Amino acid sequence: MAKDNKRLLSLDILRGITIAGMLLVNNPGSWSFLYRPLAHAEWIGLSPTDLVFPFFIFCMGVSMAFSLKKFNYKTSAAVLKKIVRRAVILFLIGWVVQWFGHLVRGLCNGDPLSEAVNNLDSLRYLGVFQRLALVYLFGSLCVVLFSRKFIPWVVGIILVAYALILGLGHGYDFSLENIIAQIDNSVLGTDHMYHEHAFGESISFDPEGILSTLPCIAHVLIGYLVGRMILDVHNNTERITTMLLWGTVMLLAGWLLQYGIPCGKKMWSSTFVLITCGMAMCIQAMLIHFVDIKGNKKGWGRFFETFGVNPLALYLLGTVLAILFGAIPIGHDADGGNITIHTAVYGFFQSFCDNYTASALYAISFVLLNWVVGHVLYKKKIFIKI
Repeated sequence: MAKDNKRLLSLDILRGITIAGMLLVNNPGSWSFLYRPLAHAEWIGLSPTDLVFPFFIFCMGVSMAFSLKKFNYKTSAAVLKKIVRRAVILFLIGWVVQWFGHLVRGLCNGDPLSEAVNNLDSLRYLGVFQRLALVYLFGSLCVVLFSRKFIPWVVGIILVAYALILGLGHGYDFSLENIIAQIDNSVLGTDHMYHEHAFGESISFDPEGILSTLPCIAHVLIGYLVGRMILDVHNNTERITTMLLWGTVMLLAGWLLQYGIPCGKKMWSSTFVLITCGMAMCIQAMLIHFVDIKGNKKGWGRFFETFGVNPLALYLLGTVLAILFGAIPIGHDADGGNITIHTAVYGFFQSFCDNYTASALYAISFVLLNWVVGHVLYKKKIFIKI
């Protein structure tokens, strides 16, 4: 019989795996030399890299079930203040980081301080932190405004409606006729958007755009429902059985439906939600077995736990370090160009291995650097809440 656990270490480990994965795939030595599993699918399709962000949103949903429990999942001034405050902080962090990136790169390129500081005309409005903020805000509001039994209906309505919107609005086409691109271009403006590259072309298309945030709300609510199940079911064996059952159902449903509703991260399609949530549930079930039941939590488990107990803080640290490493010059090459920490370390790896391996080694080294900082926080029991 499995032991009853008030806290599942496997949840921290899954969250840590996603943060380590996000840092790994976002910081290669060179974007021109990526091993295929470390690259996003060009447009339609799914690669291992496409799993890390949706897994984190799934984990956010699970955590919502724990954090909102003390409010009994009911609307109150206190819970609304908590939800809005956290969403605003996450959104502002996203903006500040993007402004900081423009500032540092501008100064390192020789721009006057007055110009480097005033970069709001080209600041990207949305991004990873902004999507987390919006998903947390609307997901949490759904939790406290609707009864638990109605949440699956909310998920279903969102996924069906979104699939219809994309199907009728060329949402699976890589073009400016895509309804996702049309809405973002109209509301945000091309100067404040990400420019997606595929099939040798580039268009103003934001993978964290306005319309594609809608299915992410369904995504986080699925994680919330899993979190509620974990809280209600105290036997780990029953938890595993339930997650494997529903995870497999969702995975198969997404896999079969993708023949009519293509699976793609860039548009965050409804089948992408089903497949990635199903996979996350199955992996969480396996982690419960190996970590919480079998007690195999040393070594690799402890490594990912370090990321999992301070996930957003370490992701923020990694984002800031990536900006600094890629912009601040530490020397000049033979042609007079700047040598940064990024290019110096990548060049070091290139000196004894091929470009693809050097690019991967840089990414791994970057993850380990962030782990060192996280490990210090972990040993000192410092847990930074955002």
